[in-house]
Amino acid sequence: MDVTELAKSISNNCIKVQKKTFLSGNVITTYMEKRKQICILLSGKADLIRYDLKGNKDIIERFNQNDIFGEVFHHVNTNNELFVLATKKCEVLLFSYDDLRIKCRQNCGFHTNLISNILELVLNNTISQNTRIEILSKRSIREKLLSYFNILSSKAFSKNIILPFSLTNLADYLSVDRSAMMREIRNLIDEGFISKQGNKIKLLY
Repeated sequence: MDVTELAKSISNNCIKVQKKTFLSGNVITTYMEKRKQICILLSGKADLIRYDLKGNKDIIERFNQNDIFGEVFHHVNTNNELFVLATKKCEVLLFSYDDLRIKCRQNCGFHTNLISNILELVLNNTISQNTRIEILSKRSIREKLLSYFNILSSKAFSKNIILPFSLTNLADYLSVDRSAMMREIRNLIDEGFISKQGNKIKLLY
């Protein structure tokens, strides 16, 4: 689904959906119980971030163009703060789950297109969540790194991959200590598993 076409279908009569721009570093939304907000990323990149009670940061998901997110997809049952942070300039559609269920009186093109394509958007969201679960299920840092590299390689259809994260954010995404991760990356290079230049990695196995 091309969300730019969805955005174009928002008529002036559809007052239930908002289109907003967020600069890098801006908080797009926080996940709060019972708000039922849904967001669709039209452009840019954003991360779903969690800080636990000790101040440790985890990147739960990374969102790219066409991704759908919001607390309706995450059951809020802890005191840990969850929020979506723009990592590049973003354009986002925001609306509530109730607005998805109940069309506006004008039966505008936006709601018609959204309902026709919502399953595809939600399916992509589920695949993204399952991918991270698969990575985090690995026991060692090496296994997590190789699993993540293999996923990127499969998506790119190439053994040459580009990390979408800084190394600090990659450690947060993998939920590992950054220094320990850096040591493991050096080990993978020394043992001939990968080569690395900046954020470019080539799989040698």
